[in-house]
Amino acid sequence: MSLIDTAQLKIIERLPGWRARIFNSASMTFAHYEFAAGSTIHAHSHEQEEVWNVIEGELEVTVAGERHVAGPGMVAIVPPNTAHSVRALTDGRAIIVDHPLRPDFGG
Repeated sequence: MSLIDTAQLKIIERLPGWRARIFNSASMTFAHYEFAAGSTIHAHSHEQEEVWNVIEGELEVTVAGERHVAGPGMVAIVPPNTAHSVRALTDGRAIIVDHPLRPDFGG
């Protein structure tokens, strides 16, 4: 079994306001994000299924044109090859998991 202390991982700011600690397992990519109110992730899609687990704060998540507000304890599931975007309504934290792993994420 591998044990990872995410607090020891390098922080990567992939987009303004999105600071992540990223790592991969054999088949998944994990991103522990801290986000700033007003920051956005542009509409995009990728071959991986993506699951957003909101820990703190609120996110507006748009999946296939359907907009939802997700707060603590809520999960947004993005199917593979589906357009999605995100806007931070407040400061907060979320854990994002992609399957299969995303080699472009640099975890």
